[in-house]
Amino acid sequence: MRVIRQEESGPWVAYQGDCVEVAKGLPSDSVDFSIFSPPFASLYTYSASDRDMGNCADQDEFAAHFKFLIPELLRVTKPGRLLSFHCMNLPTSKERDGYIGIRDFRGALIKAFQDAGWIYHSEVVIWKDPVTAMQRTKALGLLHKTIRKDSSMSRQGIPDYLVTMRKPGINPDPIAHTAEQFPVSLWQRYASPVWFDINPSNTLQKQSAREHEDERHICPLQLQVIERALELWTNPGDVVLSPFAGIGSEGFVAVSWKRRFVGIELKGSYFGQMVANLAAAEREQSPLFSDAEPEDLEATA
Repeated sequence: MRVIRQEESGPWVAYQGDCVEVAKGLPSDSVDFSIFSPPFASLYTYSASDRDMGNCADQDEFAAHFKFLIPELLRVTKPGRLLSFHCMNLPTSKERDGYIGIRDFRGALIKAFQDAGWIYHSEVVIWKDPVTAMQRTKALGLLHKTIRKDSSMSRQGIPDYLVTMRKPGINPDPIAHTAEQFPVSLWQRYASPVWFDINPSNTLQKQSAREHEDERHICPLQLQVIERALELWTNPGDVVLSPFAGIGSEGFVAVSWKRRFVGIELKGSYFGQMVANLAAAEREQSPLFSDAEPEDLEATA
């Protein structure tokens, strides 16, 4: 099944298919940076396909599937370059897990990447408003009445994380910033271990202004997070990969920021919206890609 559909243009290539199978066809040492949100281990079900890693019975089943992808991501990444994944720890429930608590999804992902040969490079906590989370989830630990009844069951909100891994080796193409591009004040803000200023509503889903009958992506990654990662860890013209591309948030930013993009998405409705969003970003940047060569981005399959 390697590729169901393929769409491409100057600075981008989009594949509909199983991310593990498609990644196997990508050339080794061809990707400069990857950024994505992995499926949250059965917290959300994106499709009924048995190839959908979010469509799994439990954490262990997800981990078994995800471990097929990690070595392929290592293979296609250039030496010394980086991969960032966006995640959160997962609340448990009494009905599903037998207890109320939190599962360390972030830690499990880090260990899986380390076991495959990646180096744990960096991470940043992305602050989330606990009041908003309480209103949305009605989580017992965040309710004010829990403090009044038994505060041993109260807890803090669950933040997002952007965790960054590095492939061993020497980066052949240094990412150098001038003082004008990256002043000390900006670096100090980006180097903070907590980003307090990420707008959770600033997503491609909101900006693409789709009609009500269009299917909505459950967890689109905030555009500011993608922008900061690309600004920190890529050069113009670099190849950016997302194996769980969804509606194309990572690709929209990559193309808008004069990078090239390879996106893989299994679900047909998301794939179609990704192609539309990539085309929109390309229209805005088309003069900048007169020398782009699509064949450099293609899988060998």
